[in-house]
Amino acid sequence: MSHTFRVDLRGIIDLLSHHLYSSPRVYVRELLQNAVDAITARRELDPSCPADVTITCGATLTITDTGVGLTEDEVHELLSTLGRTSKRDDLGFAREGFLGQFGVGMLSCFLVASSVTVITRSARGGPGVRWEADSSGNYTVSEVDSADAEVPVGTTVVLSASRGNEHWLEADVVRPLVSDYGDLLPAVVTLDGAVVTRGVRPWDGADGEETDLSAYCEQVLGFTPFEAIPIEVEAAGLTGVAFVLPSGVHPGTRQTHRVYLKRMLVGDNVEGLLPDWAYFVRCVVDASAIRPTASRESLYQDEMLLAVREELGEQIRDWLIRLDAIEPRRAGELLAAHHLGIKSLARSDDEMLRLVERWLPFETTDGPIPLRQFKRKHGAILYIPDVDEFHQLAPVAAAQGLGLVNAGYAYDLELLNRLGALDGPAVARRVAPSELLAALADPEPDVEKALRLRLSEGAAALDRHDCDAVIRDFDPVSLPALLISNADQQRKLDTEQTAGETTDPLWAELLGRLTAGSDSSRPEQLVLNCRNPLVQRLARLTDPSLVELTLESLYVHAVLQARRAMRPKDTAALNRSFLELLDRAVGGK
Repeated sequence: MSHTFRVDLRGIIDLLSHHLYSSPRVYVRELLQNAVDAITARRELDPSCPADVTITCGATLTITDTGVGLTEDEVHELLSTLGRTSKRDDLGFAREGFLGQFGVGMLSCFLVASSVTVITRSARGGPGVRWEADSSGNYTVSEVDSADAEVPVGTTVVLSASRGNEHWLEADVVRPLVSDYGDLLPAVVTLDGAVVTRGVRPWDGADGEETDLSAYCEQVLGFTPFEAIPIEVEAAGLTGVAFVLPSGVHPGTRQTHRVYLKRMLVGDNVEGLLPDWAYFVRCVVDASAIRPTASRESLYQDEMLLAVREELGEQIRDWLIRLDAIEPRRAGELLAAHHLGIKSLARSDDEMLRLVERWLPFETTDGPIPLRQFKRKHGAILYIPDVDEFHQLAPVAAAQGLGLVNAGYAYDLELLNRLGALDGPAVARRVAPSELLAALADPEPDVEKALRLRLSEGAAALDRHDCDAVIRDFDPVSLPALLISNADQQRKLDTEQTAGETTDPLWAELLGRLTAGSDSSRPEQLVLNCRNPLVQRLARLTDPSLVELTLESLYVHAVLQARRAMRPKDTAALNRSFLELLDRAVGGK
């Protein structure tokens, strides 16, 4: 024995208000949607029929349209049945070319109304019909007595507010909602006698005149755009404008857009329309073939939306390339404001990579300059992938006439690797700190001899930190010592320490094999600058304890200069050397 599901209208309304729609305000959209669908249907019968929607506010809200109207049978099928679309299509309300569906739209009125009355007369003939329903799920249908007054073709909907929702039917609340949702609808919408919609898309122009899109952007998005880019995706029936933000925003900022579906507003905070890298662009678009979600407040993630996102990304990218060719100065300004998004695109796009190479300043030993300018001066792009390491080595490299690029910021390393892959490794390559060490000059023999004697006397200070000392002669003179790390040796040291601490013999044996065969140099080198007066005085010291104290102080200073994380023994050395030097300064031992 089969049974039929029962539907509790109060439960459905609660579901809509708390879980489907974000706000009761959507009832205005649904009423406008039904009205425009009815006008669209009537124009298939009579292309010359008026396209008017009239709204009046007071004790009740009344909305009247000049649409196709409904017969009594259609009232039962369309207003009093939920979830049935096939019959709706049979009656001529096929979804192609229409904004929504009757029934669900009318149901949303109960978000704010205790009762809804519909008075309608079909353009296909028949008497006028009155449909009255309340939020309990009860409704009546009756013919309108034509002796009182002949009902015109079209539909009038009257809402009576439910308790606590009276404000939703007031003109001050309804007017901005009608203006927002119905601004572009192909109908004249009036509220209390005043037209509240423009009826034309701004990017299409009006009466052959060009619209000021910058002013439109200020009005709807709240900023003056750097550029307004016309966009179109024919397969989705999409047209609109992409507005480029005039100043930089954080890449994590929500990328939202104003989206219309068949000229009805879906929302002004719709996400997912553009690729993630285009976070500096805001769009206003109207489409006919993309799908909204059930609430019609956002977009459904399907293949069509993915295709639209890809195509719009290509159009914005092509505009960037044209801007670089036609207005290079403005292209440079744009990259300066939105470099992260354009860098992100350049990771996989060769033309955008060339644009970044020409215009985007990178941090270098010559100051912030584009990579192409740096390459013209130095012949090759030598880069360091760590910000702190770059800041430590840059003054020394610049003093020796070597050019370095800081590749430690977001996407920089990937872009430089791509340049090396495209143009050859000689054009862009990573520099090891040991290469810089090889470029430093050897000291005078007598100075080196004296310093090596002091280093042998104070060897214990550097042994405690697994550090070797190297003597060089370099600028700047103000820098007494430079700390250079060997990453491979640091990993070896960490592995040996782990092997010594583990209790698993198999794991210890595996770690031992990993470290076997590697060179025995220490993970860090303290490069002493013979030109520095302090180092020169170190060479003349005769007190071994003071030599050891000075070497440890120079090591700790170099660690701080390198911005390397302080280990516990480094912190202990800092405290010990500072206090001992202070003790000597005030007359201690």
